[in-house]
Amino acid sequence: MQPDAPAFHARLGDAAASVEALLETLLPAADTTLGAAMRHGALSGGKRMRAYLAMESAALFRVPPAQALRAAAAVECVHAYSLIHDDLPCMDDDDLRRGQPTVHVKWDEATAVLAGDALQALAFEILASPQGAIDPRLQVRLITRLAQAAGAMGMVGGQAIDIAAETAAAPLDLEQISALQGLKTGALIIWAAESGAVLGRSDIAPLRAYAADLGLAFQIRDDILDVEGDPEVTGKRLRKDAAAGKATFVSLLGIDRARGLAEELVARACDTLVPYGSAAGNLRNAAEFALARGA
Repeated sequence: MQPDAPAFHARLGDAAASVEALLETLLPAADTTLGAAMRHGALSGGKRMRAYLAMESAALFRVPPAQALRAAAAVECVHAYSLIHDDLPCMDDDDLRRGQPTVHVKWDEATAVLAGDALQALAFEILASPQGAIDPRLQVRLITRLAQAAGAMGMVGGQAIDIAAETAAAPLDLEQISALQGLKTGALIIWAAESGAVLGRSDIAPLRAYAADLGLAFQIRDDILDVEGDPEVTGKRLRKDAAAGKATFVSLLGIDRARGLAEELVARACDTLVPYGSAAGNLRNAAEFALARGA
């Protein structure tokens, strides 16, 4: 099934514009090196899929848009921080991100580390601020779950496993790769999708299941693009996983089987949304987009 492409892209664009407008007001001014680096890392484009998931999941439960937007801005700050650090020479050593020089290339490594640190702190400030008019009990729950998603049991833990695998005696198998990417890529996607249910005081389990499958499908598509994508379209260096000898879904399964697994995951993600009926149409489109995207 193909997503309603024009409607989806319009909706995704609206979410991106809304969260970027808020971030423009929340980020430090560009009149210092740190402020300029933070803005470069957080405002240099991107799909804003995590922001979209936060806002669309909140819409399922009629959460006030201003509250959903705070969650969207927070998760985008954490995502931006993770990319700045991921691009560092001691990590993936990338000099291009979204068609722009990475922060450590445009400035230096120390600035990149500090900009990432500051963006992570800003994410929790955004959620804790009274300006969002979020019930304090829900603020605590969102903050706690975001800390878990970003930390040793989530994104950072996945990155640590990824780094350790580079020098391991044997490459990771399919189960290990799935677990790694469920943390490194999936944890923030899951938090974004479940944040709407938290704000809506509803059961988070269905949206967590949906997002877990979406996150893996999203990563599989990334692995496919790393092999057959166009650097001009993706805005970053490709074929680096193969050059580094890293195990990926494609290296383990081949292109066709990896694509088939992604299709299965997306179908399961969409099935999980059935109880929400037509109200979850925008979330279904997001899952189907994971298969169709070119960057």
